[in-house]
Amino acid sequence: MGMNDSFQVNMDAFLPLRDVVFNNLRHAILIGELKPGERLMEIHLANKLGVSRTPIREAIRMLELEGLVIMTPRRGAEVAQITEKSMNDVLEVREALDVLCIELACKRITAEELDALKNACAAFAATVETGDLRQIAEADVALHDIIIRATGNPKLIQLINNLSQQMYRYRFEYIKDSTQHQTLIQEHQVIYESLVAGDAERAAKASRTHIDNQRNAIIRQIRLEQEK
Repeated sequence: MGMNDSFQVNMDAFLPLRDVVFNNLRHAILIGELKPGERLMEIHLANKLGVSRTPIREAIRMLELEGLVIMTPRRGAEVAQITEKSMNDVLEVREALDVLCIELACKRITAEELDALKNACAAFAATVETGDLRQIAEADVALHDIIIRATGNPKLIQLINNLSQQMYRYRFEYIKDSTQHQTLIQEHQVIYESLVAGDAERAAKASRTHIDNQRNAIIRQIRLEQEK
């Protein structure tokens, strides 16, 4: 099995056991400790995490819904591969929804939300300096969440949240590429300035550029991994 002794089990007393197991397995997949194509053996994981097989099974089902795990006949659960096709499928939809979000946010964003976005841009830049990939990914999500909420459209927010879960793994791949960090900071700044100015056209263009740069960086990461 790919999970070595460094695999950290973080038990949170306030969460249901299946959620604790889910968070631990999800993190192990995102950081590559559980590798693409690796089988998830319920008995092994139950012993490793010191729980029964029931929360393991429930957590695996949750990971399957996120697209991080796939079920295959005779093999059972295994970590989903990161492929250019699956990434493009997600990003095509994400780009269209992001542009819609930013156009609506241009009309509807409040002064308080603009302040929060300015702070989120600064927080992201500060987090980049730490080099902690998980924190950088979370700061990126937090920043985009402000724009998504500013649309004031619950249906759109629900759609994006569902897609964000599928995006998280690719976002992590993107953030691994430290050469892109300064580009990310600059792109966030352009998006913020466009929203302040109420310039929907510039904001939409910045949003598309943001996704295109992510796509190119993720493709580079996927190809690097394939060469190993």
